[in-house]
Amino acid sequence: MAQFAFKALDAAGVPTRGEIDASDKKVVVSQLRSKGLIVVDIEEKKPASAGDLLANFKRVKATELTIASRQLSVMISSGMPLLRALYVIEEQTENDKLKEAFVAVRQDVEAGLALSDALARHSDIFNELYIAMVAAGETGGILESTLVRVSDQLEADDALRRQVRAAMIYPSVIGGFALVVLMALVAFLVPVFEDIFKDFGGDLPPITKLTVAMSHVVTGRWYVLIGAVVAVVYAFRRWKASERGRLQWDTLKLKAPMKIGGIVQKVCLARFSRTFSSLIAAGVPMLVAIDITGRTSGNRVIENAMASVSDSVTAGGTITAPMRNVPTAFPVMVTQMMGVGEETGALETMLSKIADFYEDQVAAAIKGLTSILEPVMIIVVGGIVGFIVIAMYLPMFKVYDQIK
Repeated sequence: MAQFAFKALDAAGVPTRGEIDASDKKVVVSQLRSKGLIVVDIEEKKPASAGDLLANFKRVKATELTIASRQLSVMISSGMPLLRALYVIEEQTENDKLKEAFVAVRQDVEAGLALSDALARHSDIFNELYIAMVAAGETGGILESTLVRVSDQLEADDALRRQVRAAMIYPSVIGGFALVVLMALVAFLVPVFEDIFKDFGGDLPPITKLTVAMSHVVTGRWYVLIGAVVAVVYAFRRWKASERGRLQWDTLKLKAPMKIGGIVQKVCLARFSRTFSSLIAAGVPMLVAIDITGRTSGNRVIENAMASVSDSVTAGGTITAPMRNVPTAFPVMVTQMMGVGEETGALETMLSKIADFYEDQVAAAIKGLTSILEPVMIIVVGGIVGFIVIAMYLPMFKVYDQIK
């Protein structure tokens, strides 16, 4: 006996699916027809292989999803039927996980499901914003233009993400190098000097004692160091995953020094404005757009503010009134421009202008941060090396003074 997964339609044309144990596909077809179902698709379920298990860990890059969405929008805009366009996407997609998702989406659409409902079954690839915009496009009969907006939104998000990631490469490399240098000096250089200090006798300076103690931990009790790092990382993740911890962490990020908080705020505002504008332009209902914008903002402060906005709109109030109470997330310029957009009925346009402004601001702020971080990181590395050198030579200077 084998297990088969089937898709079928009932007498009213409502799609249904399930699994049946049978000897072959003919038996499955016979059983389904006896129940008054029209068979759409039957597939034998195979045991999961090692390759299938590994596929679960594969990721779909934002660039790959952007390209596939852009191709789909171009084909549908040119007049190609949706099913045929999905077939073409299947053939052109190189990422196995994304390809499997589009195969399943095409099969669901063939079975009678709406495209948005088919996409919603793969929420690990297609987020709420993507699904909501497609659903709005289907409802309004403007799927072609909506898919173009989805592609534009994905490209803007991807570009913003690449800017931030590129800015983090330099400090990450220098920070890693500084850590390696520190470990190497403490593990290999300090023990050599420690043997020399034993011949000197006497009491060592406090800074030297601290360095020698660090060397003992690294060389003799490294497992304690690793355990401490693991415990700190685990505790930090647990704290950040909690409701209170996430709010505190997101608030701290907005207030971080050295212009980092300003960059975090600009990134959040650019994403918030672009998402909100795209949802409104796609015809998504206002309350739904507010809810999705908050959940996809990436910052709990903004998410809580959007929850207040939703309550205000539900009660007949304005969008901008609750936002003015959160100046750490929404500067005066943002609330003023959105207020004008509400009054003139051009909220989508204002949000798009805000997004363009802050995306440009992010690029400029990242360049400024990089110019600041370069000398700071050099000073940090120099300080680490200088600390070890001074700690090792202080006892020698002390002995030299005694000899004089």
